[in-house]
Amino acid sequence: MNEDFYKYIFNKHQHIEAVPSNEEIATWALRVIRLLYPEQAKTMFASVKEIELQLRGLEDELKKIMDATTACRDCDSSRRAGLFFQNLPELYRVLNTDVRAILDGDPAAKSEFEVIRTYPGFYAISFYRLANALYKLEIPLLPRILTEYAHSKTGIDIHPGADIGEYLHIDHGTGIVIGETTVIGKNVKLYQGVTLGALSVEKQMASIKRHPTVEDNVVIYSGATILGGETIIGHHSIIGGNVWVTKSLPPHSIVYHEARIKVVERQVKD
Repeated sequence: MNEDFYKYIFNKHQHIEAVPSNEEIATWALRVIRLLYPEQAKTMFASVKEIELQLRGLEDELKKIMDATTACRDCDSSRRAGLFFQNLPELYRVLNTDVRAILDGDPAAKSEFEVIRTYPGFYAISFYRLANALYKLEIPLLPRILTEYAHSKTGIDIHPGADIGEYLHIDHGTGIVIGETTVIGKNVKLYQGVTLGALSVEKQMASIKRHPTVEDNVVIYSGATILGGETIIGHHSIIGGNVWVTKSLPPHSIVYHEARIKVVERQVKD
């Protein structure tokens, strides 16, 4: 038995404060999202007053989470929680553009209800939008917990620091990676397996833009990899499946692999 090792672990336990679990923090976020989108909720509210009381309770809960999280020891929790909920109408407006982009861009989508209730792309986007709002208020740790929770549920990995415009459409979504300093414009559509990543992951690059910029009205098909902080995909471009891009492309570009298919005819004998 290694007594010193056990004592070391015990001492660590004594110095760790009781903070909310990742699941508790994610539950708070889900309650915010489901208040905005009752399509996902089991509980309905009978009056405007009940909605107001629920929002106040969620604001107070955010403050308590921030107070209990050691990474946020020096935060002005009351002010930042208040600012988050002041900005909630704008967050809701932008989320509605994402719903519309998915509904208009996917022939299989039959209604807004279906998109809100069932689409993993919207689930991941809603967590990202909420986390990004916290990130912009310089609230530490919580944004990353929320996007990693959505990542675990959907396979869609969006860093809360990414700057993403309105009308984002994530189709299918599994395996998408969007890095911290990525900038995405409006009306962008991403398919499964797309990576918007860095050419280098050296630690000293932490404060440098190392992920690409995707301008407005771009479609990126499945499996495409676009890397580098200086890489810009010009507006109204189409990036085909499984391509590798590390240099900027002008607007209206079309990039794809040219298929080379050889057809061999064989006679079938009885």
